[in-house]
Amino acid sequence: MINTAVINIKTDAKVKKEAQKIAADLGLSLSGVINGYLKQFIRTKTVLFTLDESHLSKLLLDSIASAEAEIKKGKLCKFKNSKTALN
Repeated sequence: MINTAVINIKTDAKVKKEAQKIAADLGLSLSGVINGYLKQFIRTKTVLFTLDESHLSKLLLDSIASAEAEIKKGKLCKFKNSKTALN
């Protein structure tokens, strides 16, 4: 028998409803989608969020353009690890 656990989260009702619809459209349950994300999180030890660029704010788009320009000029800051980046 598989040992399962329940995770309770709070989310906006609209977010839940939209997520359930998208999952159903893909032939999945929302629980299945969340379990898949959790397994990927464990496997990769990373959190990845993507944005639909058509909904990005002008401020964010300007910040991205500025960062890309600095990268092209070679203005990069490199750190050995995350702890040295915060110091």
